[in-house]
Amino acid sequence: MSAPIRNYDIAELKRLDVAHHLPAQADHKVIAEMGGSRIITRAEGSTIYDGEGNAILDGMAGLWCVNVGYGRTELAEAAYEQMLELPYYNTFFKTATPPTVKLAAKIAEKLGGHLTHVFFNSSGSEANDTVFRLVRHYWKLKGEPQRKVFISRWNAYHGSTVAGVSLGGMKHMHVQGDLPVPGVEHVMQPYWFGEGFGEDKAAFAARAAQAIEDKILEVGPENVAAFIGEPVQGAGGVVIPPPGYWPKVQEICRKYGILLVCDEVITGFGRLGQWFGHQYYGVTPDLVPMAKGLSSGYLPISAVGVADHIVRELREKGGDFVHGFTYSGHPTCAAVALKNIEIMEREGLIERTREDTGPYLAEAFAERLADHPLVGEARSVGLLGGVEIVAEKGSNKRFKGEEGTAGPIVRDLCIKNGLMVRGIRDTIVCCPPLVITHAEIDRLVDTIRRSLDEAEPILRAL
Repeated sequence: MSAPIRNYDIAELKRLDVAHHLPAQADHKVIAEMGGSRIITRAEGSTIYDGEGNAILDGMAGLWCVNVGYGRTELAEAAYEQMLELPYYNTFFKTATPPTVKLAAKIAEKLGGHLTHVFFNSSGSEANDTVFRLVRHYWKLKGEPQRKVFISRWNAYHGSTVAGVSLGGMKHMHVQGDLPVPGVEHVMQPYWFGEGFGEDKAAFAARAAQAIEDKILEVGPENVAAFIGEPVQGAGGVVIPPPGYWPKVQEICRKYGILLVCDEVITGFGRLGQWFGHQYYGVTPDLVPMAKGLSSGYLPISAVGVADHIVRELREKGGDFVHGFTYSGHPTCAAVALKNIEIMEREGLIERTREDTGPYLAEAFAERLADHPLVGEARSVGLLGGVEIVAEKGSNKRFKGEEGTAGPIVRDLCIKNGLMVRGIRDTIVCCPPLVITHAEIDRLVDTIRRSLDEAEPILRAL
């Protein structure tokens, strides 16, 4: 789609940004000191443009979400047509709308197996709130109301709501709001580079999984409701678990009759080269929260895939599940999500990620980044990658200064050099649109290397 280029008054927008706007997850003092946010004015394909006219390769697909890329006329048309027919209606009053029902069926088809039903929300955080309440409601219906405890992992990210932050394992988020809420326990993450460096990867995978069983036994199996984990921890730094970890986790959950929740907010809809990340790892969860790639970020929508045995309890025992949102099953959002999935199917984006661009990114990481003196590990799976920045090659030793100094420094240089990436502590992460080309992957990798070169004297001077 070729949209008209508007002549925005960027200086005025920056002034208004400081005067009235509070951006998400930001240091508002820094935003004010820099005179306002960077204003992104348009986008096409895998490229975003800011108010100063800079073209920036979007190595983060927005916020892990613009899977089909920017400028899709079909998605705009799907929204327009649905708005003309029925822009909005709720699902509270024993009602549903055609696109909502069709989308539920399509998601169930992609999930397969016993994940037969879908509950809709607007964001990944809301999806995990739904998981939190539905799991506890399920065990109450089953006659085991004491099963309330969720086991999660340190450094996990499951959203920004009270329940989402509690389920997540980011301590700096827990500090704000006196979280987590009672009934959430955390165990070690399967972060080999950070927590098992030098250890045999199979042994580390077994140790990380065993931590879950140890926590179950500590809390008491009769009190544990579910284990929740991202197939790959995205906001945690693209933590890719070693082989064998996920099958062992599933085995432990089944051993103790605990529900398995795979948080697919980032990994769903093709990111790992399968429709869902749990399919990549060969496990069968009981609940699957999802968002982001569901509509490629064009409209806010999320969902939770729910196993048939959970639905059976809801239907056989009856009574209201008093949970839901004004925009649960929003028809316009659902129509756009349906069209988004259709595009992915028609263009074979999942297969392309699995067989072409994902392997190409992995090869480029190995050939052009792994030997850099600042790179401790360059890892990827599908179109999701992380580059560990170290002070000493062959180790996981970090640069001096505050924890996480290196990531933001290299990130800012990448953005200056025309690539949007994210710095998470001492790791640079990327998550480009699934439509990214080989030439754009080359540019992404070369820009990271150039930025590492520029960062080296800065970091060594710390």
